[in-house]
Amino acid sequence: MMGPQPATYTYAWTNPPRPRLTTSRTELRDIVIAYVVLTFDLLILYSGVTVLAGGSASTLLSPAHLLWIPIAMTAAFTGFVAHEMAHKITAQRRGFWAEFRMSPMGLVISFISAFIGFLWAAPGATVVGGIGPYDVRNWGITSLAGPLTNFGFAALFYVGAIGLFLGGSTLYIWLLFLAFINTWFGTFNLLPFGPLDGAKVRRWDSALWLDAIVLSGAFTVICLLAYFVFQSPFLAW
Repeated sequence: MMGPQPATYTYAWTNPPRPRLTTSRTELRDIVIAYVVLTFDLLILYSGVTVLAGGSASTLLSPAHLLWIPIAMTAAFTGFVAHEMAHKITAQRRGFWAEFRMSPMGLVISFISAFIGFLWAAPGATVVGGIGPYDVRNWGITSLAGPLTNFGFAALFYVGAIGLFLGGSTLYIWLLFLAFINTWFGTFNLLPFGPLDGAKVRRWDSALWLDAIVLSGAFTVICLLAYFVFQSPFLAW
């Protein structure tokens, strides 16, 4: 079982607004570390090297599991990195300071949970500065950018899976998996609780939030059913 990272961002008056895209060594370091750890977490979880599955760490990089490496890398990049960068770019394009910051404790928790057999990944968040606490519009727009990026990737993966399926290639199952990961991440983050994106979107436009979470939830179910119904025998490693 896997619970996606609560990819979100927090409020901070750290720098004056900058109407251009910027980064820093600290941000690049943090996003790379978080990406590598999350990729490794996914590799552990889906290769079956967990306490619940009775797997052994010695089998993690066995030939049978090598195909999971690019899949885990793609899932972590599209589901997490692209999501966070969408928040960052949207905020900076609107004139605010924004950078990703990793959470060391969150990384440790994600690593431990992956070995147990589920994933609670909170590797970090995009910190935004300069948006006033009552500026619900800018918070809402910046919040919605992350889930929309996930759904965009999910749609591409799903269409690609259909193409591979019609073409007779069994590799379509991997694209269905990636589509599901992205829809699940996006839908989870649209929940209207705490620091999640959905809470900020709902405060900005409750009707838009309702439409978004209903459609995203339906897309998640479709991707999940397609993944399990059309799962290929070669995945039973």
